[in-house]
Amino acid sequence: MEGYMETKISAIILAAGLSSRMEQDKLLLNYHGKTLLQCVVDLINGLPVFEKILVTTPFRLEKLLLPPGLRTMVNINPEIGMSESLRLGVLAATGDMYLFMAADQPRLSSEALLTMIQKVKHNPDKIIYPLVEGKPCMPALFPASFREELLSLTGDTGGRVVRLAHPEACLAFDAENPEEYMDIDTEEDYKSLFQNRSTTNF
Repeated sequence: MEGYMETKISAIILAAGLSSRMEQDKLLLNYHGKTLLQCVVDLINGLPVFEKILVTTPFRLEKLLLPPGLRTMVNINPEIGMSESLRLGVLAATGDMYLFMAADQPRLSSEALLTMIQKVKHNPDKIIYPLVEGKPCMPALFPASFREELLSLTGDTGGRVVRLAHPEACLAFDAENPEEYMDIDTEEDYKSLFQNRSTTNF
């Protein structure tokens, strides 16, 4: 994968959601001996990217084993919605592209992320994201040229608004292993973690 590091990628974990559809904090649920949040932190730790940023709440931060080099941004206003975490992550990022990652996709592999990152080499100006059953999902790569638009988002809004506003800049690809993109939104999702599929729209 020579050459993809020519573009500096800032990997940003968005992990300050309120888990409003569950009666407990979903990011602290166990998966193979780790919390869901620890799973994504360990995953990002192995990525050959320019910088790694975690946006999360104070309480969750206390529950983590943080690897060296991971920068943290504390979201004290998670009730604002996804836009606040996204804003904090973008403000902290100094790379040429932003790799936004959810914290509730415990089956996501480093191979899937590296395949996605490789596409940056020939498409540094594109919004890159996978499709599962024809639907966009996380993770998603955004060029820093969309920085101001991303910072202008409000409420419980993610990069989807920016993506829809710029169809000409989008590069979507079919996920090779759709089951990796399963996300955990409800108690039922968690119970069916090992057999069912779901996606995080972005």
